[in-house]
Amino acid sequence: MSVSRLFTRFANAVARLTGKPATFALCCLTVVVWGASGPIFGFSDTWQLVINTGTTIVTFLMVFLIQNTQNRDGAALQAKLDELIRALEGARNHFVGIEHLTEEELEEIRKLCEKDAASEEEDPKRREKIGKASLPRLHRSLDRLKI
Repeated sequence: MSVSRLFTRFANAVARLTGKPATFALCCLTVVVWGASGPIFGFSDTWQLVINTGTTIVTFLMVFLIQNTQNRDGAALQAKLDELIRALEGARNHFVGIEHLTEEELEEIRKLCEKDAASEEEDPKRREKIGKASLPRLHRSLDRLKI
């Protein structure tokens, strides 16, 4: 089994486990036990270092695991949406892959879509025409954005 597949399985398992209420309760219990042990250890620097080091290490590692899981979930969702766009008759295939555009380019396309939606609200009979009528405008916008 590849390292990538092993990491994916590990990241998924950790994400599922850490998202459970029992895991949160265990973390809370750990903090309570640590706090209650303060008088026993005289609230020493070592006592404080234990919780600080432990939480820092866990947080550091969890950031990467969570980011990996979110990246894969986002990519899978995007692929599913792209397939729906591609498969639906009348859908604008030009929207496939726009997640790779810059923020400014996406904002321009979003405004164009909002304008089309407002036109549809004003004249519901134009719904079929909107896709075709706005396609040249979309092409011009995409050409200007070099898409």
